Amino acid sequence: MDLFRRLFSQTNAKPEPSASPAAANKPAEPTKAEQLPHTEPLPNHVGSDTLPTTSAADGATRPLPPETVIASSNEHIMFGQATDVGMVRTNNQDSVFSFVATSRSAEQRPDFGLFVVADGMGGHHDGEKASALAARLVAAYVTHHVYMPILNGEHDADRVPITEAMIASVQKANADIIIKVPDGGTTCTSVAVVGDLAYIAHVGDTRAYLITKDGAEQITRDHSLVQRLIELDQLTKEEAAVHHQKNVLYRALGQSENLEVDALTRRLPPNSRLLVCSDGLWNMVSEQEMIDIIMSHANPQEACDKLVALANTHGGTDNITAILLHVPTN
Repeated sequence: MDLFRRLFSQTNAKPEPSASPAAANKPAEPTKAEQLPHTEPLPNHVGSDTLPTTSAADGATRPLPPETVIASSNEHIMFGQATDVGMVRTNNQDSVFSFVATSRSAEQRPDFGLFVVADGMGGHHDGEKASALAARLVAAYVTHHVYMPILNGEHDADRVPITEAMIASVQKANADIIIKVPDGGTTCTSVAVVGDLAYIAHVGDTRAYLITKDGAEQITRDHSLVQRLIELDQLTKEEAAVHHQKNVLYRALGQSENLEVDALTRRLPPNSRLLVCSDGLWNMVSEQEMIDIIMSHANPQEACDKLVALANTHGGTDNITAILLHVPTN
């Protein structure tokens, strides 16, 4: 039996290859491990673009460190807009328009914004028609003569100066209102924002306020009878607030073919706010209440909604409209 097993084992065993003379003189092939070049272990960080090691030496996974937030210039103008009929009136004669365009490219166009508040006056429907016409025409004119040339890359020398275009837009709206809504009139405060500059055209008693951490500044001048009396030292602000002619305007769109338009330019500081509102807001909400609400709300839409709600809480005797811009921090 042992002899049989030895014979069977020799028959099925795989023969060893015989080495040729040439193979005997050939150096032995290196093993796979010997073929790999010598390498040093990579450090956890190589430059700023290398991801950190995600596993420890013992094979256990460890979490990545928190991502570093890199500051950028991707902040843009934010805005909120609100309008309400109020608690007394049956229709809303205020009109409001807001438009913001932002871009980032090699052409480096600045952010652009256009904001209009118009408070109509006249019969039941004449006031709302006049304010709607003013807001639409001002928006169309400024978009065509200011924004589109910027978008098309026209040089500054080839464009209509922004202040000139703002004044012309209000004067064109005035001419159209006289023809199309002869029994109506409206105030109009419009703001074009290019980068950090605000170009303002203003007629009537809608207002623009610049709000910073230091407080609020009214940057438009009311074209009202009581404001003129205040300037002549014939009336105090407290007396003007309760004067029976406090709503009488001596300058508005739709009153005269020769309309004088106030125009001013202001630089908007980082993290400031610009409020444009009708008298239905500023007559019912104190300046300090405005500041408190605006500065306590990072979201400008929430701030607008709160301002309108407070005006209604205080009586809401007129239509209420507000636009609030929040300027980027850089």
